Amino acid sequence: MEQDQKNQTEWQIDNLPNRLTMFRILLIPIIISSLYLNMSKFPLLIPYEKTLGYLAAWTFVIASITDFFDGYIARKREIVTVFGSFLDPIADKFLVVSSLIILQGLGRIPVLLVIILVLREIYITALRLLAKERGLHVPVAKLGKWKTAFQMIGIPFLMAYDRPWGIPMPLLGISFIYLASLFSLYSAVDYSINLIKRLQKARSETRISKEATSAS
Repeated sequence: MEQDQKNQTEWQIDNLPNRLTMFRILLIPIIISSLYLNMSKFPLLIPYEKTLGYLAAWTFVIASITDFFDGYIARKREIVTVFGSFLDPIADKFLVVSSLIILQGLGRIPVLLVIILVLREIYITALRLLAKERGLHVPVAKLGKWKTAFQMIGIPFLMAYDRPWGIPMPLLGISFIYLASLFSLYSAVDYSINLIKRLQKARSETRISKEATSAS
């Protein structure tokens, strides 16, 4: 009975964590549109450049908050679904990658940093698929969490691109992105080493098991 209930929960789509994830995806067009309008330099919109930047920044902050809460609620209520496991990382990638690309288009992030951050996301995703295929679980390292934190702080600063009360948002934003890039490289190497060790351990265990079976 308990197993049947677990199976039903696993295939649920309409629950609070998934709603938050879908809401986060719906916020992405607002961010892109606001920054694109700034990039297009329409004469009628020039007086609203700062407003559009803040709109994109605060929308990104709201999206980042939903990212935290959907994961927290899913863990707290033990709501782990196939749909959520697929959609949540996709929503995160869409949010961050689209933001980085359009900020680069605005000339606020060097193209090299965007390449590092985007390729790192693709690389880590591929490694996680490999680990899952082999039945291995490699936890997210602290370096990866720091990378995400720096990224989530730096991106909205670069979207707003203002200096309210003397706060140098452009300087702070690009500094956090540089830190995120550095931590992304270190975390990718760390994740790779941990996965290789686990693969080697799994291979050794399989060989020992086969030798024991042959001996018996």
